Amino acid sequence: MMSQFARDIIAQGKPHWLREGRQKGEAALLLRQLQRRFGPVSESVTEWLHAADLSTLELWGDRVLDARSLDDVFRGSTQA
Repeated sequence: MMSQFARDIIAQGKPHWLREGRQKGEAALLLRQLQRRFGPVSESVTEWLHAADLSTLELWGDRVLDARSLDDVFRGSTQA
């Protein structure tokens, strides 16, 4: 049986773990979509994806559906 201390630690850290995991998953998915749509992407684009916050990744993920180029996906972004 898990101690109360262990349950408290897990409860405190879980939101952080979930956000981090979701961010990594979104970045990985977007990278695959970009590569499939536009071909190989530069290392700098890969770095931008892994450094971006969740809301930015979601925005870029929405844009990839209609984008004609990588520039369309990243327009207005300070990272790209």
